[in-house]
Amino acid sequence: MGAVNRVVRGGSAIDPAIVQELVAARRPNDPLGILTDREREVLALMAEGRSNSGIAKQLWVAEGTVEKHVRSILSKLDLSETPEDHRRVLAVVKYLDAR
Repeated sequence: MGAVNRVVRGGSAIDPAIVQELVAARRPNDPLGILTDREREVLALMAEGRSNSGIAKQLWVAEGTVEKHVRSILSKLDLSETPEDHRRVLAVVKYLDAR
């Protein structure tokens, strides 16, 4: 029932402890190695489908702080803004590929 309640509240069915393990896990030649721990945490929450507002609430920070982290993530992952691509989705795909 816990997962159902999390989803109803706008969260994810993935256990937060598992997400934290994934965030903490690093592998050799990690393509996300250039990200800070906090940026990795923000990216993991993006991968859960959270909005900037949802990430801010989860991390107890201002939404503007999350926006700065997202901009930094997109820049560090060299995801240029184009009309054809959704950079936030591309960042999540890179995150998932790195796992």
